[in-house]
Amino acid sequence: MRINPPLVALAIGAFGIGVTEFAPMGMLPGIADDLGVSIPAAGLLVSAYALGVLLGAPLMTLTTGRIPRRYLLIGLMAIFTLGNLMSALATDYTSLLIARVVTSLNHGAFFGVGSIVAASVVAPDKRAGAVAAMFMGLTLATIGGVPLAAWFGEVFGWRTAFWGITGLGVLAMLALWFALPNVPLPKSDGVLAEIRVLGRGPVLAALALTVIGSSAMFTVFTYIAPFLSSETQASTAFITAMLVLYGIGLTLGNIWGGKAADRSVDRTLIVSLSALILVLLAFTVLMRWPLPAAVAILIWGIASFAIVPPLQMRVMEAAKEAPNLASAVNIGAFNLGNAIGAALGGAVINAGLGYPAISLAGAAMAGLGLLMVLGFAWRARAVAAAVV
Repeated sequence: MRINPPLVALAIGAFGIGVTEFAPMGMLPGIADDLGVSIPAAGLLVSAYALGVLLGAPLMTLTTGRIPRRYLLIGLMAIFTLGNLMSALATDYTSLLIARVVTSLNHGAFFGVGSIVAASVVAPDKRAGAVAAMFMGLTLATIGGVPLAAWFGEVFGWRTAFWGITGLGVLAMLALWFALPNVPLPKSDGVLAEIRVLGRGPVLAALALTVIGSSAMFTVFTYIAPFLSSETQASTAFITAMLVLYGIGLTLGNIWGGKAADRSVDRTLIVSLSALILVLLAFTVLMRWPLPAAVAILIWGIASFAIVPPLQMRVMEAAKEAPNLASAVNIGAFNLGNAIGAALGGAVINAGLGYPAISLAGAAMAGLGLLMVLGFAWRARAVAAAVV
């Protein structure tokens, strides 16, 4: 896909959101020490962000339905910029916690509305690729933005990292202002009608599949650092390199998933989830040696994010009458899957089953997702045959 200025602007916004979501994970010790709180308490800053995404996605989308898409996306990035400015200026734990919630409110609506806008500025047969192009900013954030922010936080203090992300928000606002066209407002029969659309079986099924697919990824990824440290006997430098390699895998998976989903959403999900199951099963053995573990991590990253564009497209197609709301809620579903995956991995650790069992649990979640896709595909064919 050739360079498309609106998609580049949306990707810049997605990059900033990706950095601000994941960067605190690498700065928790510094934040905890500076603010005089425990590591678990500092970890609640991550949970607060996820909660804000879950609540903010439908709230922001439903209350901004009459705002032109271009101005809405710029306004959402203004909220992002304000939240990070508040984080940079935070003097205590409570003020930083509030700042993180404010920052998160734009997340779901930006990706939800942004997906619709991205799909509208390209040809119909390129829509999934356009959504993937926007999400490219998120995957690139995991490769460069998050490690860079963590480095700045370590060397110059965590507030410096938030100052940098604030500047990134200003850049994103300028890019959106100059690049986005005046996209027509989507047709809507009102808030209650859009909410009713979310209650339909196919929409709920698509959202449930997003939760399961996301949890398959985060069951293992949440604990990748202690996983490699314990089982691969990896150094800090090796773990950092593996996180970058995983981010490269996410980027490659995002590109392939977008292009493949334009041809067939279901086939892309089946192939990606099958690959995810196999690589997570293999990881239980390959993690013992650095080089095989690195290869597995790259393939795991590719398979993990190849499912994102088709999952987003599946929800948008199932809820055509309320695409903005459904798309935004789907981002919340991704975050719910993140939380479930992290909880599942934690439960495995607390049960004393060992780190390899976490990989097995992730494979089981991916297997559940694959069964759901196959079941939905079979039902769709059965309904089509009955109509004929």
